[in-house]
This record gives sequence, C-alpha cells and structure tokens, in this order.
Amino acid sequence: METGLSNTEKFALQLLEWFYKVKRDLPWRRSRDPYAIWVSEIMLQQTRVETVIPYFERFMQRFPSINELADAPEEDVLKHWEGLGYYSRVRNLQSAAREVKAEYGGVVPADPERFIKLKGIGSYTKGAVMSIAYQIAEPAVDGNVMRVMTRWCGWYDDIAAGKTKTKIEEFVRTVIPRDQPGDFNQALMELGSQVCTPKSPSCERCPVQLNCMTFANGWQNELPVKTKLKSDRVESRWVAVVTRRRAYDGEVEVLVRQRPDTGLLAKLWEFPHEIFTGGEAHEVISESLRFNSDHPKLFWQGTHVFSHLKWQLDAYYVELLEDVEIGAELTWFGPEERAKYAFAQAFTVIWQAFENRALEAM
Repeated sequence: METGLSNTEKFALQLLEWFYKVKRDLPWRRSRDPYAIWVSEIMLQQTRVETVIPYFERFMQRFPSINELADAPEEDVLKHWEGLGYYSRVRNLQSAAREVKAEYGGVVPADPERFIKLKGIGSYTKGAVMSIAYQIAEPAVDGNVMRVMTRWCGWYDDIAAGKTKTKIEEFVRTVIPRDQPGDFNQALMELGSQVCTPKSPSCERCPVQLNCMTFANGWQNELPVKTKLKSDRVESRWVAVVTRRRAYDGEVEVLVRQRPDTGLLAKLWEFPHEIFTGGEAHEVISESLRFNSDHPKLFWQGTHVFSHLKWQLDAYYVELLEDVEIGAELTWFGPEERAKYAFAQAFTVIWQAFENRALEAM
C-alpha cells in the first residue's frame, strides 16, 4: 500500500479490498437497475436481509418494472408485501412509482435532488440508489454506517441526534471514492452488519482497524453513544379467531374486518380484537361481537411491536356451529379471499399459529 495515502484514503482502499473478497451474493446486487435497487432498499428498512430475500424475489417477479407497480391495484401490492410490516413503506413506494411514470416516463431520475422529492425517499435511500445504480458519489448513512464511522473516528456524538447524522454524511462525502461510490457504500453497510456489530464487534476481522480510534483506545463498549428512547406504550388485547364451515363445500371461513383508510395499519384486514380491561374472556368477546361466543379457547399468546406501541395479544378460538348475525363491519373470508387480500402482520402470525394448531390436532 502506498505510504503517501491519507488515513481516509487508506480507509476507503482497505474497505473496498475487503468487500470484494467477502461480499454476499444478494439478488439486488446482481443488477444496476435503479428500480430493483430502490425496492430492495425500501424492503431492507428495519428488516433483516435474510427475511427480505424471498419477498424481494416474489415482488420483482410480480412487479418487474416501475410502470407495472404504478398500474397495479393497491390490494395486490399490499398482498405481496404481507408479512414485511411497516406498510406505509410500500404505499409510499407505489405512490412514488406513479409519480415516476407520470413525470419521468417510468425511468428513475438520475438526479439526487429530483429523486429525494419522491414520496418516501430520505437521504439514505437517495444515497443508496444514486450511488449503486448511477455511480453518483452520494453518502448512504444508515444505522450501520453511523456505528462504523463514530467508532472509527472515535466520536462521542449522540447518534440519535439529527445533527450527528448530518455530521457523518458530510464526513463520508469527503471519503467516498468518486469512481466506486456504490461499492463503497455497500461495503460500509456490510462492515456494520457483519463485523462492526452493535455488541461484541469482531475487531480482529476488521479491515480498517489500523487507524480506528475505538480499537486503539478500547472504546468498543462505549461507542456509539445513543440516548434511550421513551418506553413503548403497552396495550393488552384479546383477538378472536371465529370460524365456521361453508355448507356447500365444507371449507373453513374466518370472521374478519378491514381497518380504516387512514391511521395505524390502514386498509389492512384483521381478526376482531379489542383492548382487554379484565373480566371473563367469553363474556368480553361475546359483548364485543354481539353474539354468544360460548367458551373461547386460548390458543396463542405473543407480542407485536410497532415503532411507538406494543400489543400484548391473547388469541382465542371460537368455532360457530350455527349461523349468527354479524355486525356490518365484519365479513367472512374463505380460502379465496385469504389468498387475495393482505392481513396485518400481527394477525398473519396468529393465523399461522391457528393453522399449526389445527394440523397438530389432526
């Protein structure tokens, strides 16, 4: 290595050399298509790589171009996102795709300032798509990159503060190689996810440890600094999985309802549920559903965490052996509807638990 290189130049060179040796073969890395890269980056927000891979492949098979995503029914798009959660991500993605179709002829603009004006695009997504697809030297700073850079620089700035992210973006902009910006950004992300992890980082495997201030001073357990967020609000809720068999073919139908057009989990489908304030489960459920639920059976308990809220869920099974009158907000879903419409992730997990229970009972 040339001794005349600055520390930041050495950092970039060492990082890229390491990345080319160890980078994972991920489906979105096999293409420079800005649309595919954009979809992958939206999916990867707050979601593990291993989880995203099958969703990405299925989504791209169904919506292989911006125009096809823009023209698709929202219900179909939501169904192909089902299970990934944070549905505002895909609603914003489709809205932005429609804008790209209308304003740019279905081609993702190769202009960072135009791209960031699309719905749902922030500085990180702008940097990732522009650098990887178009080789524009834009920083892509996410949680992994903030952790890597604050440790390497030995900065005690609070990474929960917006000004710290701005500081890191400005620093990365001075380091990023103009001829390999996409690979450099991906290498930073890879280092943060595979080596410079939140706890017990693998410093012995780090390609940039030589000039790392944290490694030199043993600050691994101190950096990065991050203020704790306020505790999530917790709600205890009962969920009713109410079933009946269709008279004409014996298929099982489940009682569901659709959430409002706006707000939490907008337009998604769910099982009836309410905040549980105490009492006997069968009385509480019967009163809410307005028909006798007899003795519901508790079959699953778990939690579902939102960004600001945690649901503690108790799921009860109710089998109806005769017709009952249901409320106007409720409807019956058979296998056909279940395969077509998107359920909120919390209730998809409950449905899977219910199906597993049914199989075990056979």
